[in-house]
Amino acid sequence: MNYQINTFEEYLEIYKYSIENPEGFWAEIASNFFWHKKWDKVLEWNFTEPEIKWFLNAKLNITENCLDRHLADGGEKTAIIWEPNNPDENVRKITYKQLYTDVCLFANVLKSNGAKKGDRICIYMPMIPELVIAMLACARIGAIHSVVFGGFSAKSIADRVEDAGCRMLITADGVYRGAKLLNLKGIVDEALINDNLIKKVIVFKNRGINIKMQTERDIWWHDEIEIATTDCKAEIMDSEDMLYILYTSGSTGKPKGVVHTCGGYMVYTAYTFSNVFQYKSNEIFFCTADIGWVTGHSYIVYGPLLSGATCLMFEGIPTYPDSGRLWEIVEKHKVNILYTAPTAIRSLMQAGTEFVRGKDLSSLSKLGSVGEPINEEAWHWYNENIGNSKCPIADTWWQTETGGILISPIAGISPTKPSYAMLPLPGIQPAIVNAQGEELFENNISGDLCIKFPWPGILRTTYNNHERCRTNYFETYKNMYYTGDGCLRDKDGFYRITGRADDVLKVSGHRIGTAEVENAIDLHHKVIESAVVGFPHHIKGQGIYAFVICNNENTDSDKLRTEIIDIVTKEIGSFAKPEKIQFVNGLPKTRSGKIMRRILRKIAEGETENLGDTTTLLDPTIVEEIKTGSLSLA
Repeated sequence: MNYQINTFEEYLEIYKYSIENPEGFWAEIASNFFWHKKWDKVLEWNFTEPEIKWFLNAKLNITENCLDRHLADGGEKTAIIWEPNNPDENVRKITYKQLYTDVCLFANVLKSNGAKKGDRICIYMPMIPELVIAMLACARIGAIHSVVFGGFSAKSIADRVEDAGCRMLITADGVYRGAKLLNLKGIVDEALINDNLIKKVIVFKNRGINIKMQTERDIWWHDEIEIATTDCKAEIMDSEDMLYILYTSGSTGKPKGVVHTCGGYMVYTAYTFSNVFQYKSNEIFFCTADIGWVTGHSYIVYGPLLSGATCLMFEGIPTYPDSGRLWEIVEKHKVNILYTAPTAIRSLMQAGTEFVRGKDLSSLSKLGSVGEPINEEAWHWYNENIGNSKCPIADTWWQTETGGILISPIAGISPTKPSYAMLPLPGIQPAIVNAQGEELFENNISGDLCIKFPWPGILRTTYNNHERCRTNYFETYKNMYYTGDGCLRDKDGFYRITGRADDVLKVSGHRIGTAEVENAIDLHHKVIESAVVGFPHHIKGQGIYAFVICNNENTDSDKLRTEIIDIVTKEIGSFAKPEKIQFVNGLPKTRSGKIMRRILRKIAEGETENLGDTTTLLDPTIVEEIKTGSLSLA
C-alpha cells in the first residue's frame, strides 16, 4: 500500500488536504484496490434523511481484495495464526492460498444449500478460523453476514435472526471458554424453537460433543466440504450493497442492526489499519477482541486481510489457565503489535506483575487500546510493564457505527498523552458542540462530540428501521453525526473522550461525565478499576455513587474513602466528589467487557429486587455481592 503516513509533518499535510478536498483524498486511497468498475462519482450525501453513498456505481467484491490479489506474491504468507483456548493443543497457521481455497469451498457449500446474493446469514461460532472462513464465504457470494457473539443467549440469537430475516445459520457443536464447555448447538436449538425462517443450520464439528441434529435442517460442515469444489467466482457487488449487519445495544433494550456496505467499509478499514498501527509486511498483529464485536470484524478480519497482514486469532480468554496467558502468546509467537481493551488491561493489572515477569515481550513495537477510554493508571501500567516504555500506544476511539477508527494517535508518528485519543485521522472532521448545538471552535472546551462530514466507513442505516438510524445519530444536532459521546479538547487541540453522553451526571447544576470521575478515582494507587453512576439526591438532584475495586493490600476503608474523595476534589472539584463509595470485588460486566451500568444504577437507587436480565454477564454472582454490600451504605 502506498498510502501510509510516515511522519507527523506528513500527517498534518495530508489531514489538511483531506479536509479541503475530501473526495479527491478518498478517491486516491480507493485507487489502491481492485475494482471491476471504477466509480462514476465519489460521494453523495446528506445528514438530514440521512443518505450517504460512497464510490457510486463502482463494482467490486471485497474478498478479491482480501484474498485473490495477494495470491501471486503472497500466497504462501501466513494470513491467520490461530492460538487455541488450551495452550497444550496445536496452533494452526493458515496461508493466504489455503484461506482462499477454504473460502471458495465453503462459499460453494452455501450456494449448494440455497444461499444467494442478498440473503442474510447468521453466524454463531467460536473464535476459530472457520468463523473467518464463514464470513468471507458469505461476502464471496454476496450474502450478508450477521455475526452473533458466541457467548450470547438463545433469546439474543432469536431476536437477531428474526430482525435480519435470516434463512441460514452457521454454528459449531461446542467450545471451551477457559475451563468451561459451552454447547453452542444446544443454544442454537433453543433459539430456533419458534423459528420458521431458518431453513438450514450448518454445524462445524469443533469439540466432538454429543448434539442433536434435526433431519433436513441441520447438516455437518465437513460432510458438505467433501463434495464441494474449489472454484468459486466472486459475485460482483455494487459499492453500496450491504456487506454485513452487526447488532449493537440500543437505549430501548431492542438491539439495532448497524449496516455496513462493501466499498466504503473496505477502503476505510484497510486505510485505518495500515496507518494507525503503521503495519509493516513482516509484522504479526494480535487483536484480542472477539469477532462477534465490530473490533473483530474490522481489525481481525477485514482490515488485516485487505492489507495482506498476518493476524493472530485467540480462541480463549486472557486469564486461562492463568493471568499470564496473553504475555505467553506474545512471547510464543513474537507478536509485534498488540491491540486490546482497557478492561483486559485493568483485569491483568489486578492480577499483578508476577504474571508478566520472565516473559520476553521484546518483540512488541506498538500497542493499541480499544473499547472505551483508557484511564491514566492503566495507560501507564500498559506502557511500562508491557511496552517497556518503548512502544507507542494508539488509544483508539471509534464505534460499531463508524466502521473503523476515527480519532487516534498514529503509532510512533503522532504525539500521545495518557487517556487521550489525541487527533482525528485524515478525512475525519470532528466538532464539539454545546447543548444548543453550536459548534465550539476554541480549545480548552468540552461538549458533545459530533462529526460534520461523512467518511467511507460510516453506517448507512439500521436494518429494517431507517427512522431509528435518523433519530439516533442525525436528529440531535442539525447536519451532524452525533456520536453520543462527551468530549473535551485541551489547550493543544487534543481530544479526550469523557464518556457516553447518557452517562453524564448533573450534580448541583454541574454536568460531569462518569468517565471523568472514574479517571480521577483510578489515580489512587490502590484502585484497580471503578464505575460511577448517579442516584437521586434531595439537594443536589443527583449524587455520585462509586463502585471501586482495590488491590489486595490491607487498608482502612474509611481512610481510603477520604483519600479518594480528596483526589476527586483535586482533579475535578468538590462538586464531583462521590456521596457513596462501595468497595467491591468485581463489576457486572458483559462477556465483551462492558460494564452493565443499568444494574449499578438500580443498586445505587436502592431498587435491588428488579435488576432485569443478568444472564449475559460474565459473572452473574457478582451482582449479589454488590447488592449485599450496598445495604451497609444505605
